[in-house]
Amino acid sequence: MFRSNSGESLNVRNRYFLVTDALALCLTPLVSIMLRLDVLDTPEEYVLSLIGYTLVALIIRLFVFYWFGLYRRYWRYASIEELVQIGLAVFTATAAVVLIFVGIRSIYFFPFPRSIPLIDGLLTLVAVGGSRFSVRALANGRPHSRSQTTRRVLIMGAGDAGAMVVRELQKNPRRGLVPVGFLDDDVYKHKMSIHGVPVLGGRQDIPNLIREYGIDRVIIAMPTAPGKVFREIVAMCEKAGAKTKIIPEIYDLLDGTLHVSQIRDVDIEDLLRRQPVQTDIAAVRELIAGQRVLITGGGGSIGSELCRQVLRCVPSELTLLGHGENSVFEIYHELNRIKPDGVILTPLIADTRFPERMQLIFERYKPNIVFHAAAHKHVPLMEKNPAEAITNNVLGTQNLLKASLAVDVEHFVMISTDKAVNPTSVMGASKRVAELLVHQAAEKSGRPYVAVRFGNVLGSRGSVVLTFKKQIAAGGPITVTDPEMERFFMTIPEAVQLVLQAAILGNGGEVFVLDMGEPVKIVDLARDLIKLSGLEEGRDIEIKYVGLRPGEKLFEELFISGESYHCTNHNKIVIASNASSLVPDDLDAAVSALAASAQRNDRVAILRGLKSLAPEFQPPNDIDVIKEQTPPAKARLSATNGAAATQTVHSQA
Repeated sequence: MFRSNSGESLNVRNRYFLVTDALALCLTPLVSIMLRLDVLDTPEEYVLSLIGYTLVALIIRLFVFYWFGLYRRYWRYASIEELVQIGLAVFTATAAVVLIFVGIRSIYFFPFPRSIPLIDGLLTLVAVGGSRFSVRALANGRPHSRSQTTRRVLIMGAGDAGAMVVRELQKNPRRGLVPVGFLDDDVYKHKMSIHGVPVLGGRQDIPNLIREYGIDRVIIAMPTAPGKVFREIVAMCEKAGAKTKIIPEIYDLLDGTLHVSQIRDVDIEDLLRRQPVQTDIAAVRELIAGQRVLITGGGGSIGSELCRQVLRCVPSELTLLGHGENSVFEIYHELNRIKPDGVILTPLIADTRFPERMQLIFERYKPNIVFHAAAHKHVPLMEKNPAEAITNNVLGTQNLLKASLAVDVEHFVMISTDKAVNPTSVMGASKRVAELLVHQAAEKSGRPYVAVRFGNVLGSRGSVVLTFKKQIAAGGPITVTDPEMERFFMTIPEAVQLVLQAAILGNGGEVFVLDMGEPVKIVDLARDLIKLSGLEEGRDIEIKYVGLRPGEKLFEELFISGESYHCTNHNKIVIASNASSLVPDDLDAAVSALAASAQRNDRVAILRGLKSLAPEFQPPNDIDVIKEQTPPAKARLSATNGAAATQTVHSQA
């Protein structure tokens, strides 16, 4: 029995449609002959022929309708697909009736107008289609029990996504969201109607329409719109006193369908959203499919997303290597539920700082591709624990590279950071040294061993966004280091897609720099989060400036002086093709000395060692303990050349 969403029975079953169709098909031939002859009664000479035709047509049509599945559908949600199905069924049945009718007339005298089957077919289409779609009209038109609080809604975006939103709201009246109208910047859609809901105007009309129609909510149904558009819409809605909601991005919609439960609040990631990344999925799949892949830091934010996206490319084996057992446990069980048949999934708890352990793992699993995402990333913590930054970020990378060379790993991709560029922190300098080790291994092996450099990732552990959310939940204040501090941001899926894309482009020894878009002021990020929380700065939450922490700088950079940057085939990836030429001749000896300093926990010696390997390293709080040293000849950098390179890549982009 069909029921509306309010639970009211429509008392319609498919067997009732069978009875209805049978009655209609008994009447349509009679109506057809009346229309054909323009009379109200049937001439006596046509009576027997009419009865015979009606019986034959009835049997044929009911059989065809059953064969087309017209008695196995849920007509409450009938759509264009069902209408096409009805049309095909009626056409097929009518064609069969016409063939039989013509065949009988060619053998026996059959006093009956030849146009009757065609007129009858049209009437059948109206009767069968009308009975089905009347169910949908009746269900949508019946009074529904609504929630006690009814909210009037505007939908921003009159495309496919907006149409999905309206359909879902109309099918779920108990949610209390009543679609009043659409908004769309395409003027050709204005004054049109979609599912009975009018397109009232464009984005600029939001304030006036909110006041005129008493709008409570604006649902943004623009899954591919950039963050700039979201910020503008949210600001206008907030000013006009309406809350904003959003639907997921297209790749998050299951089977291209939307559910009301997926309509959510606007988050900070939406306000910073950029144009979708165009990934050469076929090339990535070709690289990974059937290969043995090992991912370090597999339980971390970047590492776990790498695992998810790599798994979609169906490797023969995926090895998750991590030091934190809880995070590895969680991602392993998540992936184990969705892994394709035949893929071997192996979780390993191990520390990259132990070379013997790494060597044994690589000899046992013999990976073809390694993604190295494991690292200590928290700048202030590494300033207080420089020895840990060296042993984990530098020596851990060195151990992995030695193991990779020993078992002939074909591709090695290290996740680096924009903090490795002209570093002012121990963490940034340690990642810069790790990059040099990757370049050295690429020279030795002649294989595509590369580093990928990008900025802050929204939603990652330790992200400033998570810190701000906790501070808001605690009632404030939000602590910001400096009103002028800026950072580059991207989402975790976007970063991982670009990392995979860079893996395809690498030949060996390059650094790939991901296009981070425009930098965002941290204080603006804090203000956006306060507004999205429904609070007001100054009244509900204070913003407090606390000054730069050790190792931090106001602006992050993406380009190192001396590296020569070029555009790649991907418009969001830039390559430093000469990065391996900057590797100092005495890199191994310098790293060994650095390791010895870390072993002694000698902070001053560690800073001096980092300075010798990365001459651009400028720790602001320790300048007095670092004497200027002349870097090795091969590592000397030309500020003039670097500036020119940076200018060149910007002009090319």
